[in-house]
Amino acid sequence: MPERRRTVFRTLRLDAVLIQAVIAGALSFAHLHDLAAAAGQDGWKAWAYPVSVDLLLVAAWRRMRKNGGNRDAWLWFAIALIASLGANVATAGLLDMNDVPDWLRILVAGWPALAFLGGTLLAHAHAPAPELQPEPVPVAESEAAPELVVERVPEPAPELPPAEPSPAETPPEPAPAPPAAPVPPALLDHARKIADAHRAQTGQPIDAETLRTRHGLPPALADSIALQLA
Repeated sequence: MPERRRTVFRTLRLDAVLIQAVIAGALSFAHLHDLAAAAGQDGWKAWAYPVSVDLLLVAAWRRMRKNGGNRDAWLWFAIALIASLGANVATAGLLDMNDVPDWLRILVAGWPALAFLGGTLLAHAHAPAPELQPEPVPVAESEAAPELVVERVPEPAPELPPAEPSPAETPPEPAPAPPAAPVPPALLDHARKIADAHRAQTGQPIDAETLRTRHGLPPALADSIALQLA
């Protein structure tokens, strides 16, 4: 049911547009006839003028739709539209229909030739040539593209566990330090007093080199005392 209502509405709207177009065309047709008759074109000639204007409008409109807005079609459409609108305005009481000016008589008299020129140009206007697509060039068998050979990438070899170092590569163990030389208790007490005085003065513990330099001790004995004082 909704689809049927939609179809009826479209039909009514289309009919309304057609009715409006018929009314506008009839009024414009009558105004052009009256203006041509007032300009001295009596009898059947006065009826031929509105037909000429409407035919030029239709031809220009069809050319515009076919060529997508051709410049010449727009020009002749504007000329025909100005002629139609001019007749509507002139017959609205702004022009004395009993005393038409000479320039308007000249325009009305020259209109048939102008309309014929526009119609001829619109009818014989060349449509834009379609773009030509390049034809494929046949390729000879000798010039055919070589076949692509896809080589398979070899799989990576499995990772082996790290080998144990050989006896020759094993770093030698450090030699044990020589035993400290025996220090007499009296010498050790004296050295401890010197070390305490050195720490009080410098804030740093005394080292073996200082003990050896100050007291003339052998290097081994100075090292032994420094180890016991540390």
